[in-house]
Amino acid sequence: MLSEQSAVTVRATLPAVGAALGEITERFYAGMFAARPELLRDLFNRGNQAAGTQRQALAGSVAAFATHLLDHPDERPDAMLSRIAHKHASLGVTPDQYAIVHEHLFAAIAEVLGDAVTPEVAAAWDEVYWLMANALIAVEKRLYEERGGAAWRPWEVVERVAETGDVVTFRVRPADGAPVRDFRPGQYVSVRVPLADGARQIRQYSLSGAPGPDLRQFSVKRVHEDGAPDGEVSGHLHARVRVGDVLELSEAYGDLVLDADDDTPLVLASAGIGVTPMVAMLGHLAGSGHRAPVTVVHGDRSPADHALRTDHEAYAAKLPDATVRFWYERDAPAGAGTGYVDLADVPVAPGTRAYLCGPLPFMRTVREQLITKGVAPADVHYEVFGPDLWLAK
Repeated sequence: MLSEQSAVTVRATLPAVGAALGEITERFYAGMFAARPELLRDLFNRGNQAAGTQRQALAGSVAAFATHLLDHPDERPDAMLSRIAHKHASLGVTPDQYAIVHEHLFAAIAEVLGDAVTPEVAAAWDEVYWLMANALIAVEKRLYEERGGAAWRPWEVVERVAETGDVVTFRVRPADGAPVRDFRPGQYVSVRVPLADGARQIRQYSLSGAPGPDLRQFSVKRVHEDGAPDGEVSGHLHARVRVGDVLELSEAYGDLVLDADDDTPLVLASAGIGVTPMVAMLGHLAGSGHRAPVTVVHGDRSPADHALRTDHEAYAAKLPDATVRFWYERDAPAGAGTGYVDLADVPVAPGTRAYLCGPLPFMRTVREQLITKGVAPADVHYEVFGPDLWLAK
């Protein structure tokens, strides 16, 4: 994929570029938002920008893509590209925006690395960028075609359910009355809301169930952590959105989807609000009569913080061969574990496929434990809420 001459140059300069990527991405975003403030206002997540997590994710993905081109010249990192493309498609990213990113990213590279960016170095990294960008554009084009375009659609809130003190489920119906396109359990939608300062911020929320053929259901945890700014969109949805209000939603996207036949053993492992895609998957398995063993694992602060717990337990009870293991940091009831999720004494069947969602430390720990128990690394799939910092480790 990468030309021979560029591969030599990228290999020689990757350590220097990689070491400077943090500063490069910081200057890139600052320069781009100064020139195009509407991108920060209406497309990029302002909370992630303030926290610096989007910069880390971008740096990690660029470094990972370049490294893959060098180590596997005849392959594309399709899993990584698919995850990014699904997120971009849910936001409505367009091909022309890649040219904007290119302009400001390479200006930042030149600014940070100075004279080290010779014409040869610039050409090599330009090739890396457009290989990645064009691959994403192609995947996003296919996703848009499958879902009838990138348009936003108005949905009316028909029910609002308080799951816990910090989690609310919204059930919505198309305000235009048109048919609803199907989705795969585990996928998410983008929700775009107008804020008081005129911004139209976007966030992704997993579809947490399929309550009816013309409905969508998503659950929102209010971002309200000590020492960090409150979530703009989650706070707006919790405080202001009621039954009868209209929200803008994208079509469903996301590549963490069930891909197993009835004879495949499964592990569905979650922590905190990561429960949402797992409950959707579990509901689908219960409805389809999945025969093979299903191990349901979840960790939370307490039973009162465990969103969708009733659905979690009810769907599992409908399966012919399900094991349910919950862990709570406090107030654990009889039969539940105390502390963090630990699979040491949890049997895992040969040939198991696993799906994980929750904080990164949780997913890394569970992945390691599953691999130790014989699960193939390729059979462990995960979803990161927010910027994917797994690659930035």
